[in-house]
Amino acid sequence: MRKSKFTDEQIIKVLKEVEAGAKVQDVVRRLGITETTFYRWKAKFGGLEVSEAKRLRALEDENRKLKTLVADLTLDKQALQHLLGKKW
Repeated sequence: MRKSKFTDEQIIKVLKEVEAGAKVQDVVRRLGITETTFYRWKAKFGGLEVSEAKRLRALEDENRKLKTLVADLTLDKQALQHLLGKKW
């Protein structure tokens, strides 16, 4: 997963700046991002506070780790079933 060069705090600050009346085109040009990126940020972080965004990031990381664990255990289970399924 690619690491963003902007922190959650910076993203939320940008979103609040646009909510306060700044033009999206001016903000994205200043930051060097695309409008698509801005609207993706808005969909993900819109209406969140910094603490909520940090919690969201932590939950996403935990979820990613748990999915990896489940995938590894599923592979182990399949391998064991394959070995035990053979007649010796």
